[in-house]
Amino acid sequence: MVVTTHDAPLGVAVIGAGYWGPNLVRNFSNSPRFRLRWVSDLDEARARAAVGPYSVVQTTSSLADVLDDPDVVAVAVATPASTHLAIASAALEAGKHVLIEKPIAATYREAERLVELAASRDRVLMCDHTYCYTPAVRKIRELVRAGELGDIQYVDSVRINLGLVQPDVDVLWDLAPHDLSILDVILPEGCTPQAVAAHGADPIGAGRTCIAYLTLQLSGGAIAHAHVNWLSPTKIRTTIIGGSKRTLVWDDLRPSERIQIYDRGVDLSDPGTVAGEERREALISYRAGDMVAPALRESEALAGVVTEFADAICEGRAPLTDGRAGLRVLDVLEAASRSLEYKGAVVPLRTAR
Repeated sequence: MVVTTHDAPLGVAVIGAGYWGPNLVRNFSNSPRFRLRWVSDLDEARARAAVGPYSVVQTTSSLADVLDDPDVVAVAVATPASTHLAIASAALEAGKHVLIEKPIAATYREAERLVELAASRDRVLMCDHTYCYTPAVRKIRELVRAGELGDIQYVDSVRINLGLVQPDVDVLWDLAPHDLSILDVILPEGCTPQAVAAHGADPIGAGRTCIAYLTLQLSGGAIAHAHVNWLSPTKIRTTIIGGSKRTLVWDDLRPSERIQIYDRGVDLSDPGTVAGEERREALISYRAGDMVAPALRESEALAGVVTEFADAICEGRAPLTDGRAGLRVLDVLEAASRSLEYKGAVVPLRTAR
């Protein structure tokens, strides 16, 4: 990928000023790495509201206005997933780097086209998997990849609350992308999802799955499980990562100790070293050590996304959550949806094949 050298801030435009767009507008405006030049929305009044009454940022309802501006180096797409292919393709064809909201596209095949187009145009294609840039997930990735937990044995995540039933997607496509994108960045090399089974229910008659459970088979015999739910009266955001050395618990609603690492677990003795009647008792032993809670410096995750986007553009490299990361998440989502249709059947992943 070509290295982009810029002494001045990078010109950027935000496409879409609905739910998430204003957050991107704020973070690009606050970043010294970027100069926000345009905000575009089909409803230009909404774009003007996103930048504020005294801003010098230009607004438009026309995508062409943005793409025709030679000072716009990059665009951030915050529109419905059904529009991602058309907008991102036009931006890449115009030579712009692209940051795109989750999911990267409406289907795996559409996402593949974007990844291939970005590669052919030598442009950065980055998926805004925001949770991956939180201090907690960055620390978890560091610990896992440094081997502090040992070999990964299981991952168990719960993301439940009394949430808004979405009009266009089920709970799987609404909430699970967070957990799947986190799993994608924290798993060590050689430990990847191979297949998925999903079970779901619609007990309130909403016309779409409101509760879902995903089970992923990981290479090496490990397992990952995710529970997503719109109907829980309590909000829970917890992930447990069990390793052969230590177990990590991440409670995102516990700001004082978001991460806790337990030196506790089960050890299995080598059967060949034990004989006779003592063999069965000696095979399993329980380890009970200390718990430590590493200090985390709080920072806004979306600011980390913006910084990573700038670094990837200027250094000519793939970002942490590049187009292929978005593709892997879509792979699991589509396979999980097929599994729901097949009443929980195990569906192999394309990326595993």
